[in-house]
Amino acid sequence: MTRALGGPLIGLLLLCLASESRVGAGAGVSPPFVLVVGTAQDGGIPHLGGVAAPDLAARRDPSMRRRVASLLIADPASGRRWLVDATPDVAAQLELADQHQPPRARTPGEPGRPPLLDGVFLTHAHAGHYLGLAWFGREIAATDRLPVHGSRRMVEFLGRNGPWELLVRLGHIELHRLEPERPFALAPGLAITPFLVPHRDEYTDTFGFEIRGPRRALLYIPDIDKWERWSTPIEERIARVDLALLDATFYGEGELPGRSMADIPHPFVVESLARFARLPAAERRKVVFTHLNHTNPAALPGTPERAAIEAAGMRVAAEGERIEL
Repeated sequence: MTRALGGPLIGLLLLCLASESRVGAGAGVSPPFVLVVGTAQDGGIPHLGGVAAPDLAARRDPSMRRRVASLLIADPASGRRWLVDATPDVAAQLELADQHQPPRARTPGEPGRPPLLDGVFLTHAHAGHYLGLAWFGREIAATDRLPVHGSRRMVEFLGRNGPWELLVRLGHIELHRLEPERPFALAPGLAITPFLVPHRDEYTDTFGFEIRGPRRALLYIPDIDKWERWSTPIEERIARVDLALLDATFYGEGELPGRSMADIPHPFVVESLARFARLPAAERRKVVFTHLNHTNPAALPGTPERAAIEAAGMRVAAEGERIEL
């Protein structure tokens, strides 16, 4: 009897084991994640010519240096990864990214060189957010048709103006237009949705992004004018997500001696703390500040300003922190 039933039973057993193996393999793959690869305003810390406390601390101690604000989005299941903003620190930021998810191998039949990234999503055309595109040109990485996504005005600006149009003409980047409020699929269960925010739009308009994975969602607004200048209440956007990385360029008024801060409006951290104080504690815990200027005392741990943020139930983003989606 054992011999008679052995074949079917063994076949069924092998089928079950194979099925469990496939389920186990899928379960063993890490979920998509966002890696914070920079938290500073466009000039980084230490800043060119900067003599504020964060600058001095960063020159004394290299561990206090901060790269320009940027995110990496990674999908371990497919091996793909995307960058949000191309900063002047892009080389060091991709080295950090490699420690968490290296570039994927070229798929069979895929033309060109192995891909450094699977795409770049740009917020706007201010120095810290798009100058890193130059690193993808023939003088450095010489990428092969790297997809670069932006708003209509961003794509038009890059396509018409040097040196960016040369990157397009030589095939190092490909420009792709994003539509506001329309999700862009990155991988199964992973999408990025752009939306417009008000911000000194000299050459292009400005995007924020909502990044949504299979389990969690993240809001990213590194640059915006005052919260009240936006037709959308920021609280509504925070309520949609699990974590919100928000503009904290300046802590408060008077941070730039000799310059009018009205010319470069941002939500002061003190204004955000006061506004978000009305939120329930669970909503306040979602708020993570990024894009800190070199003059912002909250860029340094242990300062009264950093303590005030933490006492309010919020925090400052840490470079290298990994946020699973």
